Amino acid sequence: MRRVFNFSPGPAALPETVLRQAADEMLDWHGTGVSVMEMSHRGKSFMGIAEEASSLLRELLGVPANYKTLFMQGGAIAENAIVPMNMLRGKASADYIDTGAWSLRSIEEARKYGGVNVAASSADSNYTTIPPRAGWQLDPDAAYVHICSNETIGGVEFDQPPDVGGVPLVADMSSSILSRPVDVSRYGLIYGGAQKNIGPAGLTLVIVRDDLIGQALPCTPSAFDYQVVADHDSMFNTPPTYAIYIAGLVFKWIQAQGGLVAMEAHNRRKAALLYDHLDSTPFYRTPVARDCRSLMNVTFFLHDAALDATFLQGAEERGLVQLKGHRIVGGMRASIYNAMPLAGVQALVDYMKDFEARHG
Repeated sequence: MRRVFNFSPGPAALPETVLRQAADEMLDWHGTGVSVMEMSHRGKSFMGIAEEASSLLRELLGVPANYKTLFMQGGAIAENAIVPMNMLRGKASADYIDTGAWSLRSIEEARKYGGVNVAASSADSNYTTIPPRAGWQLDPDAAYVHICSNETIGGVEFDQPPDVGGVPLVADMSSSILSRPVDVSRYGLIYGGAQKNIGPAGLTLVIVRDDLIGQALPCTPSAFDYQVVADHDSMFNTPPTYAIYIAGLVFKWIQAQGGLVAMEAHNRRKAALLYDHLDSTPFYRTPVARDCRSLMNVTFFLHDAALDATFLQGAEERGLVQLKGHRIVGGMRASIYNAMPLAGVQALVDYMKDFEARHG
């Protein structure tokens, strides 16, 4: 069996040990005689799987007792609507920080439910940086301040959570959650799709402070009301059962690697290896400012775009797949989430050196 190095931005690579365990348990989970896919979500076996996954997530992130962890569906795009439905809480508007394509999607959706104040934007830099905090025009009466912690398409990332005073900070962490330690207490709400660092598509994680739920807009569907979901332990409707099971296996795998401190060190080594090479030659370039380069999604360009197709074809021949940049920005993008080994990034750098030698 041939396994390639998969640089897909999502659905993304999963740890091979997790895939093998899931394969071994596919037809018979722990002697039950059924697959997790076939279990009742209200049965004892799956309830145990879900409870363990939630407990492991809380342990990994150090989630305080006054926060709920919810397993939902719809991905971050659905949360773009679900967040304002739940978080406006009678206030007229929320502040949004525009750092790229996913921030813009959040802003566009939120405007359907209330006022949006774009308190800062990096559009003038073509989204190659994070707007300096000193220039943010925040509203002290805002319901919340929304950021995208890591822009998957543009490759910019907040290194630390911004200080927004007493207003709740909301973060779309779809592509950065569990890549490093997070001080959850700095946030009112964290959400994200699971298909980057956690598991297959279909599962959405929500971590929300207790005092911020229970005041959803009247138009909010029951399945999207955080209070309803919390009151039913994420079982108000049938949850994405198999995705939760895989997430639990990934959480155990992260623990076995040494937890989030070890994952951050691993991810920084990989990112440094690739960025150092990009900075060493004019044949490649990355436009992202050094102080906000993503650890997860490294965007770069060849000096001659006419070589892009040849580069991608050669990469695939070497087992380096899904390197084509998003259509919005073009170029290349290497997504190097938790499951990408250092060997994969080294193989990419070796190929980049060889390609330059032949085409430079």
